[in-house]
Amino acid sequence: MLRRSFVAGAALAGFAPRAFADDAIKMRLSLDTSATHTRTVMMTRWAEALTKKSGGKLQVEVFHSAQLFRDRDIAKALRQGGAEMGVPGPWNLSGLEPNVDLFQTPPFYGRGREDIYKVSDGSVGKKLNAMLEKKIGIVVPGKWLDLGSAHTFSTKKPLNSAADLKGLKIRTSGGAGQFVRVKFFEGVPNFTAWPDVPLALSQGTFDALITTNESCVSAKLWEAGVRYTLQDYQFFAQYIPMISAGFWKKIGPDMQKLITTSWAENVDGFRNEMAESQAKAVDILKKNGITVVSPSAAELDATRKRLLATEDEVVKELKLDPALVKEASAAMDAGRS
Repeated sequence: MLRRSFVAGAALAGFAPRAFADDAIKMRLSLDTSATHTRTVMMTRWAEALTKKSGGKLQVEVFHSAQLFRDRDIAKALRQGGAEMGVPGPWNLSGLEPNVDLFQTPPFYGRGREDIYKVSDGSVGKKLNAMLEKKIGIVVPGKWLDLGSAHTFSTKKPLNSAADLKGLKIRTSGGAGQFVRVKFFEGVPNFTAWPDVPLALSQGTFDALITTNESCVSAKLWEAGVRYTLQDYQFFAQYIPMISAGFWKKIGPDMQKLITTSWAENVDGFRNEMAESQAKAVDILKKNGITVVSPSAAELDATRKRLLATEDEVVKELKLDPALVKEASAAMDAGRS
């Protein structure tokens, strides 16, 4: 069970500055999700655990709801010293390193978390981390944090199959890959930052959006007009933990080890909790009047097959390394009959 009560205190404005020892190392963790979003809850718990584990030598402040930066700006903030840590999605980083958008290519459509782990936790993930570390000037301290499977939600148009996405103006969380995916389904792509989604949705800025069940629940998007969802597994969303390379160097090997150890001790549990939260969110959606349609595995496979016919074109348009995409696809299919 996720302990959301943490948010009411420490996460609301980070840890109280007056609690900091004068000689403590301060680490500002910037998030743009709300206080009730599961990522915020988990990162607050981790911040508390890490601060305690360090004996107060490292003090982690959590700033949610874009109090410091939106995720699309966190890479620049880490380079320039505006924050010490962020946990953005790859879609916020594709403008700096296009290859992180490979999760939007056709082989990833309709996939579950175990398939994705073969990529993000494997050799492809290590290569992507190295690319980001070099281009942005950050350190990735461990495995990526899950958000979960992203599906399509709409306000007025019932969603019963992929064909129903045609003609809809669909909000994405950013990145060229999501725009390409929406265009494949003959929708009109839109980017709206997450903090602005409820208002934009209620004002009719877009007709539909791609997000996760948990995210929809945390923002109560039924209050903004969402009435339907097609559980189409558009992609599996993860967040990349990133720490400023300058800060990392400054804190030294002992504190570095403390951070990586603490992250490793918590991330698998967080992933499992998130999967549980995403599953429970479906019932909450139904209770709040949202019609949930779940395509069969055969339907998802058939849609992926149609998408695969465009793979070479998508890889070229997104400026991805074809060999890396093939390696990722092979990793997901490894062990299948």
